[in-house]
Amino acid sequence: MAYKQRGLFDPVSSEPMVLSRTKVDLFVQCPRCFYLDRRLGISRPQLPGFSLNNAVDTLLKKEFDGHRAKGSTHPLMKAYGIDAVPYNHERLEEWRESLAHGVKYLDEETNLLIRGGVDDVWINRNGELHVVDYKATSKNGHVSIEGEYQKGYKRQVEIYQWLFRQNGFKVSDTAYFVYCNGRADKEAFDGKLEFDIDVISYKGDTSWIPGTLRRIKDTLAGNSIPEASPDCEYCAYRAKAEKVEGR
Repeated sequence: MAYKQRGLFDPVSSEPMVLSRTKVDLFVQCPRCFYLDRRLGISRPQLPGFSLNNAVDTLLKKEFDGHRAKGSTHPLMKAYGIDAVPYNHERLEEWRESLAHGVKYLDEETNLLIRGGVDDVWINRNGELHVVDYKATSKNGHVSIEGEYQKGYKRQVEIYQWLFRQNGFKVSDTAYFVYCNGRADKEAFDGKLEFDIDVISYKGDTSWIPGTLRRIKDTLAGNSIPEASPDCEYCAYRAKAEKVEGR
């Protein structure tokens, strides 16, 4: 486990607590893991980076940025009947930088500064923004966002929708996932990986966010470690290991 020294919640400080959208999602997954991470500095074990996914993200951004510069509609958007164009805004690169900048908002009620880095933003003819997220995988059959794991994807775009609204933008409830599925049915690799690409629409609901932020603040301000989520694999592993070790 990693032990952190910076960015932890200080109950006596008046400075805003910075939380990435991934930390908000961590709280939803398991308040205990969140408390250990943001209050005590003990994070979950780090997973390896997904370099192939990052490469897909980078190439998709370049492709959509070409249409952004021309103010044109990408062929995928035409194919799915999406009446929009990539949003050309001077702060787009800042919004994409999740670590340095991202889309930010200070919730004054909780003194939590929420931020997150968005993949893309499209704008329709009504002046509404569509949050867009790129995903890459390799599986048999068509991809979808209806699995248990994809619940986190939905919360992700909902947080982005909420952040843009708090910054004064007109935001559509409809977000889009540009989902790239690597094909394994080819006869040979030949030095290239081919993808099927789907654009999946999703109607977001951000009503859960304000209440969640209040619960996050109450949890951080408390001096007791919360109960583990019943389906948290990390906490289940810790509990079983401690029982075997006789602690």
